[in-house]
Order: sequence, then C-alpha cells, then structure tokens
Amino acid sequence: MTKRLTSKYKIDRRLGENIWGRPKSPVNKRSYGPGQHGQRRKGKTSDFGLQLRAKQKLKGYYGNVTEKQFRKVYDEAVRTKGDTSQNLIGLLERRLDAIVYRAKFAPTVFAARQLVSHGHVMVNGRRCTIGSARIRPGDVVELRQRAKDMALVLEAVASSEREVPEYLQNDGPTKVVFVRVPTLDEVPYPVRMEPNLVVEFYSR
Repeated sequence: MTKRLTSKYKIDRRLGENIWGRPKSPVNKRSYGPGQHGQRRKGKTSDFGLQLRAKQKLKGYYGNVTEKQFRKVYDEAVRTKGDTSQNLIGLLERRLDAIVYRAKFAPTVFAARQLVSHGHVMVNGRRCTIGSARIRPGDVVELRQRAKDMALVLEAVASSEREVPEYLQNDGPTKVVFVRVPTLDEVPYPVRMEPNLVVEFYSR
C-alpha cells in the first residue's frame, strides 16, 4: 500500500483549487500556495507548466497514486483503442478505491483506499484488499457486514455533499453494480480536469 507522507491539502493550496470539493479545504480560506513564497506574484505559466499542473491535479485527485502507477495507467490508455484521454479517465474510474468513493461508502478517496486495504470491501462476493484492482462492468462492489455500522461509513452514506453517478447502480445502501466505463463528461469532478493536457505532457 502506498502511504502519503505529506499533507494532502497541500495539493489543494499548491494548485489553488479545491480539487475534492471538500468544505474544509484550506483553499476556501487561503487561496495562495503553501510555504513562505506562496503569496508571491506568479508569472505566466508555460505550456509545459499547464500540462504538468493538469497531470498533478488528476494524479492527486485519485489519492495515493505514485508517478510510476499513474504512468502505467497512461501507457495502457495509449495501447487501448479510442481516445487516449477518455481511456485514461475510464481506467482511473475503474479502480476499486475510486468506485468505493463514488458509491459514497467513504467521505474521501483516502478513506476509501483505507477501507479497501483493511479488508472491508468485497467484489463479487470475495474480499479484495487492493485499491488499484480493476473493476469490470457488471461487477458488484459491497461492504462487508462489520463495516456497515462504522461511523465513517454511516456519515458518508448519509452525506448530501455529492451524489452517486449514473454509471453505478445502487443495489442497497452499501452495495453497487458497476454498470459501464464512464466518459469524462459523466465523472462528477468538483473542478475541471484536462486529461488531454496529461496526454500532451507524457507524449512530449
């Protein structure tokens, strides 16, 4: 399991955007970057800078994804037929931890990863502890019995902060079916994601 060694909200402040749409994000209070030079005036961003920013934003959104893991997902998106940027989003949204987060079983993508790694999630009736496990259309993702009464889960399920997207079908309060691989327009990102710039970054 990948461990985040730095504050996750520093990503928000560095990018100047509330990328998870959370009400307690520090960007809501301080829109400038972290550190003693965070408030200095920024010059015009180069094309490379825009591409790097887009890559860091998309990679950061999915939590504890390393650069090596993210590059592997990109390479697979390139090999797959069709639009590479759409393939990239589809592959990221097929991650088990992303689906647990989208299904509102956890309040954050980091908590979703932890739920999976601690053995609280089942795929097609079998326990799975790998957050990056690839889910296929028709697969059933649900919480194990002992996880259903956890305060974290109850809070997330009852939250009105976000909705379950249409490509997941509710089959109960803690059970969903992955209906189809989503396109970029279907994924409910709180901020604008630009996978086309990510493709440009890696294809330089």
